[in-house]
Amino acid sequence: MTKTTKYSVCTICDIGCQVRTQAENGEVTRVIAHDNPMLAKNICFKGVAAPRIHNHKDRIRKPLKRVGERGEDKWEEISFEQAMDEIAEKLKKVVEEYGPEAFAVSTSGWNTQTTHALDRRFMNLLGSPNWTSGVSLCAGNTAAVNKLTYGWFPMGDFGATNCIVLFGHNPRKHSWTPIYNQINAARERGAKVIVLDPRVSDQAEVADLHLRLRAGTDAAMCLGWLKVIFDEELYDKEFVKTWCNGFEELKARVDEYPLERVEEITGVDRDLIAEAARMYASADGAIIPWTPITDMQISSTSAIRLHSILRAVTGNLDVVGGETLGGFNPDYIPESEIGLHEELSLAQKAKQLGYEDHPAYTYRVAEMLKEPCEKVWGYPYADQVMGCHMANPTKIFRAMAKGDPYPVKAFFVLGNNALMSYPNQQQILDGMMNQDLIVTHELFMTPTAMLSDYVLPGDAFSERNHIADSWSWTSRLTLSQKVVEPPEEASSSFQFWTELARRFGFDRHFPWETLEDMLDYRLSRSGRTFAEFESQGFMEMPTPEFRKYRKTGFATPSGKVELFSSVLDEMGFDPLPYHREGPAVSEEYPYLVFTGVREDPFFQTGQRNIKELRDRCPLPSVFIHPEDAAKEGLDNGGWVELQTDHGKVTMQLSIQASMKQGHLRVPHGWWYPELRGQEHLSGAFLSSDAVLCSDDEGLIDYEQGIPHFKGFPGRVVGVEMPESLDREAS
Repeated sequence: MTKTTKYSVCTICDIGCQVRTQAENGEVTRVIAHDNPMLAKNICFKGVAAPRIHNHKDRIRKPLKRVGERGEDKWEEISFEQAMDEIAEKLKKVVEEYGPEAFAVSTSGWNTQTTHALDRRFMNLLGSPNWTSGVSLCAGNTAAVNKLTYGWFPMGDFGATNCIVLFGHNPRKHSWTPIYNQINAARERGAKVIVLDPRVSDQAEVADLHLRLRAGTDAAMCLGWLKVIFDEELYDKEFVKTWCNGFEELKARVDEYPLERVEEITGVDRDLIAEAARMYASADGAIIPWTPITDMQISSTSAIRLHSILRAVTGNLDVVGGETLGGFNPDYIPESEIGLHEELSLAQKAKQLGYEDHPAYTYRVAEMLKEPCEKVWGYPYADQVMGCHMANPTKIFRAMAKGDPYPVKAFFVLGNNALMSYPNQQQILDGMMNQDLIVTHELFMTPTAMLSDYVLPGDAFSERNHIADSWSWTSRLTLSQKVVEPPEEASSSFQFWTELARRFGFDRHFPWETLEDMLDYRLSRSGRTFAEFESQGFMEMPTPEFRKYRKTGFATPSGKVELFSSVLDEMGFDPLPYHREGPAVSEEYPYLVFTGVREDPFFQTGQRNIKELRDRCPLPSVFIHPEDAAKEGLDNGGWVELQTDHGKVTMQLSIQASMKQGHLRVPHGWWYPELRGQEHLSGAFLSSDAVLCSDDEGLIDYEQGIPHFKGFPGRVVGVEMPESLDREAS
């Protein structure tokens, strides 16, 4: 019996915990804690369940070709070579008939991990700008908007900070585990924690201050904080004077938000708002960590910018205990270079969907920031969290469904259940049904895969070597080792894009034969190979350097922190942050619905087929306050239909005293793998939050095109348990 234990970076969720994976006789048996005491706590039950995922009986192990009607879920097994030959031939036909921009890709770096920007490289050589990802709604868009203010997306210095501000973010033991552990460690040494959340969340229960703001009012709250900070002169006057542009203009905008107005908008007492602002501004080192909540609002761009402005004016930018501007690791070639963004012509970049209407994270802004990015960071197309040169997903699916402004007719999906990962699920379905070619690269038969022409089996993190660089968010390099071989016909995303590129004659630009060749190339500036890197340890990080802007300036057009954004101004948007009201409740729809909440056993739409995890959360639940449930005559555990003017879903009701009155919480990404063959697309439309939210122009953030997931009108009515679920339960 052969036993093996190696280091892994778990990719079941987006946090990338460092763990160890054990195997016996070529099969993964356990995932266990890291042997470094600093990292040992960073493991959750999703990671522990990885062997059940990687060895699952329903895992796709052979390439599949559709033989029935699209969505009918009928397949024949074919070889990888045949699949790639046919995919290449059909993609060439689409490009010849409609142009390269008719090809779109949706992917997830968390799951595929080994793409190494070869997807962007292929698309840029082909001439298509229409790459998108779930990060367009979460973290990637935050990175792009932060760049508008000071040219980089910072990471909080949890180890030295004295104040942590959580805007709706709720890290727990089994969700964003390393952040949870870092918050606890900071709290133990005396750091203050401020939570802004309509719910009494886990973090709110132990916070020093909890501000129960109305969902979707983050921007107004930040403007109220700035009002206090400016009026009481709690800002860093020297930094603002020397390194900021637009202070007077910003101050005039902030003066439009006296605390009486902010109290009215947010529902939070003005004295508590002022107390929280003082606590943050007066701390010797404070951070506002990234949050998925502020990412997804009708004022998302302004709210994200306000987080960056608060960091800057309080002197918390690139300092110990504040927000660090890490930069690229000099020993590792970043995806920003590998993507070959300079190969895509300006004319094709201008065809990127979203480029004109909602350009904040498109090539339009990337071109405007190209020179300062190269000056400060060394790369003209400096990308973080894959989020800085994306197409807008709503625009992609509209083009797929309606041919507006031009047809998109080929759609590739890698490690991303696209049907359920973006708003307006019906439009996504319409768009997918209108395609000439859909290819999915996956571990399991998701609803998206069921709609495909070809489904190719992917590999898992235990089956590949990798060096994780946190998608250039930090400069840390982390080792992940192959422990077992993948299924014989499975492919890495590296292999998929390399094989496709060679069928298009791009051999010269794809010279690497193996994944290890690519890792050797990315390490080449350090004079090492992957084998040498893994022999030297499990993690490397350059010694942090603070206040780097004193040497280089900031990667903005002015070289300073742009409180008044010259980029937004030049594009015709408001250069100053603002609060914009979301759609109002009514007698017909009296509750504010906030969607996208993740449940601990799952990440995004995944893991519903893993018994150990599903047993922890068998069914989706709408959360409601006890008084609201009583008013509606609804009982705990009963089934309800949550309705909006855009769609409806069916879930159980969970009465929770922690909920804010007048609000409904809806979990993200629910479908039912056990209903395959019984319910269309395994029940993808029964309980998916993506059904509820509109992406009409009047209901999205102006600059990014982000839908308002956090506080749109809805109602609940009692119903019977869906028949298909009742059958399954019995």
